[in-house]
Amino acid sequence: MEYRVIKENDLFLLTDLSGDISDSKAGQGLYTQDMRFLSKLTVTINGDKPILLASEADQNYISQILLTNHDVRENGELVLWRETVEIDRTRFIYEDVLYETIKATNFNPVRTKFRISVAFDADFADMFIVRGFQNGNVGSKKPIRQLESGVGIGYDGLDGVKRELLVEWGEKPLDVSVSAEGASVTYEMELEPGESHAVDLFFTPVIDGRKPQRHPQAQAIQALRDSYADWEQQSTAVTSDHDLFNRLYDRGLLDVRVLLTDVGEGRFPVAGLPWYAVPFGRDSLITALQMLPIHPELAKGTLLTMAKFQGEKVDEWRDEQPGKIMHELRKGELANTDQVPFTPYYGTVDATPLFLILLGEYVRWTDDKQLLEQLLPNVKRALEWIDVYGDPDGRGFTSYDRKSAKGISNQGWKDSGNSAVHRSGQFAEAPISLAEVQGYVYQAKRLLSELLPGVNGAGENMAAWSSKLAAEAEQLQERFEKEFWVESDQFYAMALDQDRKQVETVTSNPGHVLMSGMLQKDRAAAVAKKLVSKELFGGYGIRTMAVGETAYSPMSYHNGSVWPHDNSICLIGLASEGFHKEAMTVVEGLLLAGSYFENNRLPELYCGYSAEQGKPVPYPVACSPQAWAAATPLVFVQAMMGLRLDYGNREIALRPALPSGMNTLSVRRMRLGSGVLEIEIKRQPEGFVYEIVSNTTGWKIAKA
Repeated sequence: MEYRVIKENDLFLLTDLSGDISDSKAGQGLYTQDMRFLSKLTVTINGDKPILLASEADQNYISQILLTNHDVRENGELVLWRETVEIDRTRFIYEDVLYETIKATNFNPVRTKFRISVAFDADFADMFIVRGFQNGNVGSKKPIRQLESGVGIGYDGLDGVKRELLVEWGEKPLDVSVSAEGASVTYEMELEPGESHAVDLFFTPVIDGRKPQRHPQAQAIQALRDSYADWEQQSTAVTSDHDLFNRLYDRGLLDVRVLLTDVGEGRFPVAGLPWYAVPFGRDSLITALQMLPIHPELAKGTLLTMAKFQGEKVDEWRDEQPGKIMHELRKGELANTDQVPFTPYYGTVDATPLFLILLGEYVRWTDDKQLLEQLLPNVKRALEWIDVYGDPDGRGFTSYDRKSAKGISNQGWKDSGNSAVHRSGQFAEAPISLAEVQGYVYQAKRLLSELLPGVNGAGENMAAWSSKLAAEAEQLQERFEKEFWVESDQFYAMALDQDRKQVETVTSNPGHVLMSGMLQKDRAAAVAKKLVSKELFGGYGIRTMAVGETAYSPMSYHNGSVWPHDNSICLIGLASEGFHKEAMTVVEGLLLAGSYFENNRLPELYCGYSAEQGKPVPYPVACSPQAWAAATPLVFVQAMMGLRLDYGNREIALRPALPSGMNTLSVRRMRLGSGVLEIEIKRQPEGFVYEIVSNTTGWKIAKA
């Protein structure tokens, strides 16, 4: 990554590698609620930008950057030798306050005097303006006010919200300067050889007078460390003799933790950094689904958050309809003044069935039927959206058709404007019915038909409701096989267009349908084979589009790139349907890719070039960390265990398989129901064997 980012809850900081906010046009800054509260932050020594020595990004909650000085001359005389002063910048975020310590150490053999200056400013730019997506009417910045131990930079928003950045310090500086370009503070230090001195700065966004509490630094950093330790302790512990997998697993677990946010209904994962640190229907739901075997509680916070913002009315500006689950929620000035339709925006066709899938799978994993009972009204409205608004012309398939003038044209997970394309090169016209969405709807209805008879329906005839959903799922399965199968390709179309014509382009979309269990057995085998064919699988993962298709480009966002989360959903289906060889091929490809990225962090996506052509080619603007990419190595665990739940019979089926180079896998603290499953898997000459170390779940282990 050519940037550094740290986050905690709803505040994140994006800087260059030296820790500076030096290029506001590149989006660097301190953000909360989709507004930039810090657009400039630079450190100089005797007026010069220091030399970067090291910039660590292995920990998400704390950043440490080492710098040193250039030669410093005054009136032609050398007064400070190059690389004699070390500057250590350490920063972290806790409870919506950014803490930064700047420590200088003198490595000169004589007593040395120098000045450290910190300059800063706030432009209060809306995220949409920062990213160049939108211009708009905005409020006005106020004159900087000086405080006893800091300064305040204020802004009166056009949305009526008063915003202010407070910059405070622990030690009084030598000089405080205020101008139209912002403010700066200067500290003069005179240090003996080997002596160090540190100064502390605190950056606090204040919204409508609500100032977060600032804690003593030692207390704040310890509380932050403790929260990460608790997260790790509450998650499934996984180790192996494969060092690369261990690193990817640990990195993924840390990255999901940093992306957690709570807007009042419990913690859930936002989509990713730096641009999508907001509630995101599809991304948050899929990440929580990926995390069920690792940290099931995330699903509850995600479900309650999505239920809170479930659509209530028809609003074409926001692509909102009753029962629909949101796509994206923004709280910036442009959203608040209705200049963009994101309060929230509902232009997603898959979030609603994914909401139902996550709820069903969460209940299967946790036995938390109370949550299902609590959310039954939301379930009913979501099903009504699928059957009515999701299928307005009675085609029998859930489809999308944008209404908002500023909405998203393609509303599946491949939401770029050119992603739904025929082999002729012609873009598919809406309404469009995506293959994976039909699988999601089938899976949602099957899960609910299984679970509803066991819950209190508050007046509903649960048995009749269950039977109805099961019948609807079966009918959908029949229609799907008839209309989506492309005999000449031995594969499924990615979609049907407005004329019910197949979008026959070979893509990864049908791989998601494997997860649903909807496909005919022989055709499921054909899908599994195609996913790891040389056209779709290039060695680093399954491509979004096959080589040779008219629209294929390895550099395309959705038409030939590799998305780890896309692979993970295919992987869940491959493993659950018994295609373990293909599943391990995908795991091995993603592990290989992960070996090349900084800190073994799988990014949002990377280009689809073949491994034969060299190492993975990064996608220029990929988010990293990205929630569903971070959770992808965690999905490997479920796939390697070959774990499948038979909820009706309370049986756990295990059919383990390990990737090349891995001979042992240990899984501890995997929560299921009210108990824990712990297992050891080993590679033996005769195949893979497992030992149940502990099973307090109340579930039986099915015989192989």
